[in-house]
Amino acid sequence: RLPVPKLEDTITRYLNAQKPLLNDDQFRKTEELARAFEKGIGRELHEQLVAQDNQNKHTSYITGPWFDMYLKAREPVVLNFNAFMSFNPDPKSEYNDQLTRATNMTVSAIRFMKTFRAGYLEPEVFHLNPEKSDTEIFKKIIRFVPSSVSWFGAYMVNAYPLDMSQYFRLFNSTRLPKLNKDELYTDEKAKHLLVLRNGNFYVFDVIDRDGNMLKPSEIQAHLKYILSDNSPAPAFPLGYLSSENRDTWALLRKNLLDNGNEEALQKVDSAVFCLSLDDFPIKDFVHLSHTMLHGDAANRWYDKSFNLIITKDGTAGINFEHSWGDGVAVLRFQNEVFKDSTTTPAISPQSQPASVDSSRAVQKLDFKLNDALKAGITKAKQKFDATVESLSLNQIQFQEGGKELLKQKKVSPDAVAQLAFQMAFLRQYNQTVATYESCSTAAFKHGRTETIRPASVHTKKCSEAFVKELSKHSTEELQKLVVECSKYHGRLTREAAMGQGFDRHLFGLRYLALARGLALPDFYQDQAYARLNHNIISTSTLTSPAVQLGGFGPVVSDGFGLGYQVQDDWIGCNVSSYPARNGEEFLQCIYKSLEDIFNVLKGKKIGS
Repeated sequence: RLPVPKLEDTITRYLNAQKPLLNDDQFRKTEELARAFEKGIGRELHEQLVAQDNQNKHTSYITGPWFDMYLKAREPVVLNFNAFMSFNPDPKSEYNDQLTRATNMTVSAIRFMKTFRAGYLEPEVFHLNPEKSDTEIFKKIIRFVPSSVSWFGAYMVNAYPLDMSQYFRLFNSTRLPKLNKDELYTDEKAKHLLVLRNGNFYVFDVIDRDGNMLKPSEIQAHLKYILSDNSPAPAFPLGYLSSENRDTWALLRKNLLDNGNEEALQKVDSAVFCLSLDDFPIKDFVHLSHTMLHGDAANRWYDKSFNLIITKDGTAGINFEHSWGDGVAVLRFQNEVFKDSTTTPAISPQSQPASVDSSRAVQKLDFKLNDALKAGITKAKQKFDATVESLSLNQIQFQEGGKELLKQKKVSPDAVAQLAFQMAFLRQYNQTVATYESCSTAAFKHGRTETIRPASVHTKKCSEAFVKELSKHSTEELQKLVVECSKYHGRLTREAAMGQGFDRHLFGLRYLALARGLALPDFYQDQAYARLNHNIISTSTLTSPAVQLGGFGPVVSDGFGLGYQVQDDWIGCNVSSYPARNGEEFLQCIYKSLEDIFNVLKGKKIGS
């Protein structure tokens, strides 16, 4: 079970994370508030939390509050919560044809669903050698996404089964907009797939009445029928509504239901998943990121547990809604679908579709819209277009080294990447800011995520040495500073993975205080607390044979959303930002930082 950390450990860890962000006077004030909280109301809340946890052995102390936080959030899910991961292309290039790939991935997805529901899916387990945790870890462990997604197994023991309680929400599931708090809806009996193309909605059954999957050639025939349908795009595309503020969308949804669309919406909500077929090829990685992170809202339904998106040239990706799970299930699903669809594809590019009457099997959904709904869609589109217009996505690939060299030098690859981000921000903006790295606690029953706080007194000292005081330090001294950062980051990572961070514990105590109707303790009203939780640099990493690229939007308007991967001989970064920050310049500073760190580790002198 997910442990509730000791309160004194949490307060110490919290103050360690605050130290690099505050001057001496600010820190003294924050420390006083923290110690008073620890001795007073915090102690009472902690004891109540522990008692409550002991009475609820079937779950974890974070589950309820965490679902609540997501479902009560009123911002649009797209760009604020939904993340994306794009698939690598099929190694056999002729299989990347849109129809072939859409058919094969749909079949593989349904195979995965049937295997899971039959109870035959192998449990998610990590086999690890703790002595070599730092070498094995980046091969086997995946961490990913914003102040929200991601998972990363605890690795202090050789084999760890991971919590799979989120998997059932992968299929037939939707987040329904409701006033004040949304609901998660799952209907495992539904047998149809939802397909979006050109803003039009289509459904057809992929499971027959005996529970068997349709023949792949029939699925291929139906998808071919949809791809060759020349219906114009709707004047008022419904997809935009799922990009709205949740309360606005809740009211519009009620209007939709009252206007005779109940059956059509039921089809959308209960569908196995949403397959979005886009009518254009992908130009480059930036275009790929825009397409998978938000795309054209007319051709997405952001509330579905996930949208499988396949473009004209067969480029594929997943955009997933975040409240139901932390990417554990999504990444496992993505890995299995990629492996299955590429090694045992259901059809080949030469396969002939079944001769079935798709015009009868495929139903095009028709929505009845009144003037208020049309106005709602128009407004949603204007807001969506303006937000997307203000979003920048930028990428770099650092080709001068990666995991292999870093492990030779006995430093943690993840620690070096995070140090480079700290150094880059200092170089660009001359400050150290709240930074978030997501870490899964799926090693525990109903674990969600914990936060690693990569900005530390060690990274600050090291960054200042590299950026501001280069002439004062020998290469050996700089090497020592990097090693110190690596050790400390390793410790933070181990603590977080074992449920020994401080963020979720403090979140749980705050939630409890509010749930009991108490006045919010002074500790939580400290400006420093608010600043630490305003995550200007939000980061998440993954390395997987199936995934080409992952990313998410900034979690605050003046922040960066940073997806990154450390491969054997290169490091990739995918950064999102709004106009308050310059993502392109940030990446140039990251590149320079990586260059400097690698040179120092190689024993070379660096220039400013």
